[in-house]
Amino acid sequence: MTRLKLNTWTGVLDIVNCVLFAISWFVIFSTAFSDASNGGNATDSAANFFYAMAWIGVVLNIVALIQSRKHNISLVGSVLGIIGSALFGFTAALAFPAMVVLIVAAVFIMLQHPSKNYVNQSNNDPQTPTN
Repeated sequence: MTRLKLNTWTGVLDIVNCVLFAISWFVIFSTAFSDASNGGNATDSAANFFYAMAWIGVVLNIVALIQSRKHNISLVGSVLGIIGSALFGFTAALAFPAMVVLIVAAVFIMLQHPSKNYVNQSNNDPQTPTN
């Protein structure tokens, strides 16, 4: 079984998104307060950045899911990454559950365990029947 660099980078993005989601409420609330007191409109661009990062995470986790399936790697990390990123992508109010799910997703996607139906091609066990 091969280890995919895509899975490693997806796990790194999941961790980066955890940090971004943790600071997102503070950034959005502070820009909203600043906009209210100064009459600006920076809150939309700040929120759009965090939403864009969430949806980039969804897309990258979908690509990792497809590649993991082709290489017989467990899909648990990619599926959890999709769920965690989509939670924040729909609403920033779900930042905390998204962070929890993304931490678990990052661990599973970086482990890159073989899927349950993976058969080791180099298994030379004499008790294993060959065709």
